[in-house]
Amino acid sequence: MNNPSNPTSIIAPYIESFLQEKRTSGFDYRTEELLLLRFDRYCYERKLRNAEIAKDFLQDWCMKLDTECNSQLSKRISVVRRLLLHMVSLGVETYIPRNDVHRELVLPHIFTDKELKELFIAVDGYIPKSPSFVHRRMANEYRIIFRMLYCCGLRNSECCGIPTECVDLESGTLMVLDSKGHKDRLVKMADDLTELCRRYWEYIGTWFGYSPKWFFPGKNPENHIPNTSVDMAFTRIWETTPSARQCNNKPTPHDLRFTFITDRINEWAKEGTDVNAMMPYLQKYVGHKSLEETYYYYHTSSGLYDVISKFDSLSDVVIPEVKA
Repeated sequence: MNNPSNPTSIIAPYIESFLQEKRTSGFDYRTEELLLLRFDRYCYERKLRNAEIAKDFLQDWCMKLDTECNSQLSKRISVVRRLLLHMVSLGVETYIPRNDVHRELVLPHIFTDKELKELFIAVDGYIPKSPSFVHRRMANEYRIIFRMLYCCGLRNSECCGIPTECVDLESGTLMVLDSKGHKDRLVKMADDLTELCRRYWEYIGTWFGYSPKWFFPGKNPENHIPNTSVDMAFTRIWETTPSARQCNNKPTPHDLRFTFITDRINEWAKEGTDVNAMMPYLQKYVGHKSLEETYYYYHTSSGLYDVISKFDSLSDVVIPEVKA
């Protein structure tokens, strides 16, 4: 916030104290900080002279930009709303905007077997444009990361930020620490994925000459590989596949997690397994706070209902109505 290249408005001290409060409570708030920096510039450029912000002053901030979707606008309003509530708690009389933006329901992309095969062939053959050793090393990381996202149903942030000490290559387990909802969980890997991880880690050890702190080190090995790097690499690699040309929506790494959940349930249904009995195990494995959250995941998965609905005795139980 004190970077001289960024304008500092009259509310900058409140932004600082708000961020400190959130981080003391255990929240990361890096994305929110970027939005608050934008709001700081917004206030500076409009020459805000008083921290007591009026409704009219926020009108432009609450307008949807041409480059935004509803969820981005909602996020932008929401983080400023929380900042202003913080200011009110400190005795500042300021207007609190409502967040009435209707978030668009974006259906996940559930990968077909053909698409998954093409994706993994593409990532295994991926050669970065930069010939540097660092980019070549990170290309090897992508091969494992994409497989972990699909085979273990991890969130992108969980996979990128896993410490080396939390990966047990003997037992083939991952300890996911302080995940969403501040919960830890143990994730078992399949034998073939464990073997790939062992070979990958031998490569990393040879490359560095020591064991880095992070299982997936970034360009600076003191930091883990950023989520954004994985997002961008995923897009580049996916767009080289034959299926990308026939795909109407744009898949993301998170869709590999959706596909993992969908595929597990599809397999259970086809095998005649009691899906309802298995759901608590799946909930714990993927780190959901409640069964309803897991139900919601595949309630929005277009590829699931066609399979489950064939089993009349299960369909009403396994796909309950879940509100967005």
